[in-house]
Amino acid sequence: MTRKSESIQDFRPAPAQPRGLRPLSRTRSLANSSHCRALGTRTPPALAVPPTPSAIPSLLALPALADWPRPSAHASLAKSTKSGTIDSLFPYIYYRAMGNCHSCFNLPCTKSNQSLPIDSRFIMSSSLPSSVSGGGFGKGSIDLGGLEVRQVSTFTKIWSAGGDADGASFFFPTSIPTGFYALGAYAQRNKNRFFGRVVVARDIAEDGGANALAAPTDFTLIWSSSDGGYFWLPVAPSGYHPVGYLVTNSPEKPSSESLRCVRDDFTDQCEEGEVELWSSDNNGGISIHELVPTVRGQRAPGLPPGTFIARKAGGSSGGGGGGGPSPVRCLKNKNFCLSAAMPDFSQINAIIKAYAPVIYFHPDEAYLPSSVNWFFDNGALLYSKADPTNPARIDSGGANLPQGGSNDGAYWLDLPASEDKERVKKGELSSAKAYVHVKQMLGGTATDFVFWLFYPFNGPGRLKVGVLTFGLGKIGEHVGDWEHVTLRVSNFDGELRKVYFSEHSRGEWLESPELEFDGEEGNKPVAYASLYGHAFYPRAGLVLQGSEELGIGIRNDARKGKKKLDAGESFEIVAAEHLPAAEEVVAPAWVDYMREWGPKVSYDVGDELEKVERSLPEKWRLTVRKLVNGLPPELFGEEGPTGPKVKASWEGDEP
Repeated sequence: MTRKSESIQDFRPAPAQPRGLRPLSRTRSLANSSHCRALGTRTPPALAVPPTPSAIPSLLALPALADWPRPSAHASLAKSTKSGTIDSLFPYIYYRAMGNCHSCFNLPCTKSNQSLPIDSRFIMSSSLPSSVSGGGFGKGSIDLGGLEVRQVSTFTKIWSAGGDADGASFFFPTSIPTGFYALGAYAQRNKNRFFGRVVVARDIAEDGGANALAAPTDFTLIWSSSDGGYFWLPVAPSGYHPVGYLVTNSPEKPSSESLRCVRDDFTDQCEEGEVELWSSDNNGGISIHELVPTVRGQRAPGLPPGTFIARKAGGSSGGGGGGGPSPVRCLKNKNFCLSAAMPDFSQINAIIKAYAPVIYFHPDEAYLPSSVNWFFDNGALLYSKADPTNPARIDSGGANLPQGGSNDGAYWLDLPASEDKERVKKGELSSAKAYVHVKQMLGGTATDFVFWLFYPFNGPGRLKVGVLTFGLGKIGEHVGDWEHVTLRVSNFDGELRKVYFSEHSRGEWLESPELEFDGEEGNKPVAYASLYGHAFYPRAGLVLQGSEELGIGIRNDARKGKKKLDAGESFEIVAAEHLPAAEEVVAPAWVDYMREWGPKVSYDVGDELEKVERSLPEKWRLTVRKLVNGLPPELFGEEGPTGPKVKASWEGDEP
């Protein structure tokens, strides 16, 4: 569906006005010319309330107007204005004075009708109900134990590189609240609508110790482009660390007042995230990644400041080259109560109803989810290694399941041994619900809502060979299948920031602008459950595990059928460890069942493959066998899966 958006000029504040220049007398500018596009805007923003000059990290000295040359290459621009006087070119002079921040003289020119997705801002269709905010959640600021942090979403675009598919833009925060300081620049890929947030901070410690923030003593230029982008690493005073870089469009060294470094005890080790924002081979090469804490989990104190890490290709440690330790840090929450900004029980319910995913099943899906209670009530059996021939029926709530311990192979579950077996395999969608685990993440500045779905049975794998598709017999089949989607919500403002789609052993995070939403005015992301395998994907289509080039691999087909599950209408909260005793969630007994939800299945993979190979041209047989043998073990379904609490992501972050 189409989401709301607005031009980036509508939300970017006015740039600082250089001394000696009067406000613009007309709105037509170089940006509106067919020759080139001013970065991030088509008309100069209003100058009614400009921010302080320190908000713009690089401001070039401006020659006298009479001495300003009129570039011959752009002399025709005067024709697009009312006169050919220097007054008619004043918008260009003003933008040039901003250090080419909005001029394309030192940047690749792009015609105005070739705007990038990042030039418009992503907006959720509807806001959260006002009742969601309250207490420490959603109030806009969080105390890290003497360092107050807020998120800001207003920026000035400093420099842009590349195009839609592979480019990125770099921003500096503006409209910073009084007393707060910027900590670094923000980067985002051009292919997505703007969704930027960075942390700004101020010192609120009352212990009389050293300031939590300090200005850098210097800046080190770690990389520059040939078209006007300069990347600076702050040099921190002793006992402090930088948590971000500064990006300018001028070779002049930035002012030390541009940002602040953070005291050591408020910082945490960090690393580059999996998402590469941008890279270049020019001038020795550089790669830009999102910055994430090295240790991530429910009890980990680290939080990302919203900045990035820049690594030079085989470069110096100052640029984070060679894959060594990051020269910039993440922030650390020193507050003894990490959960101070977490949502309470009523807020949790409101957020689930507002953002819970809508899960669509393939039209041909034969193995649908059910509730755990339905599975137990319809004959599921508990087996024990000590007495494997005498299984026990399971209580509706799982009260007779062994509790705690580890997955030691002593117990497992299975389908009914009666004629109900095939019926139970198919599940019962009308009984199904999402089991929600609410997790404190990123030093208590974010909340993860993990939506678990249970399937009584996982169907067989399917092999694609060119235009042909073959069933893989028993390969991929197993009893008891747990899959999940995770929503990450900001504790600063209650906004949905990211969604994680589990895809077999791994998965992927997508930010909100990259999601498909259900309906025209809703905030509920769509998740597609793949045919038989039930992996979650953000888009309908075919995902091939194998060789795209050869067209050979395991099929993961996702389509929007008529059957769906709105997790906001059918859910049960099974854990929220941060809640106080008065709001404590009592988990069903089955949550603490740590063994397998299905039996170990024994079959000969070679025999199953031979059945398929008989139908294949001989030239493909060896290729198919190598591909299948190299697939992750969980795709073969030989081992029964474990429940949600056994997964590493129950305490930690998503893999």
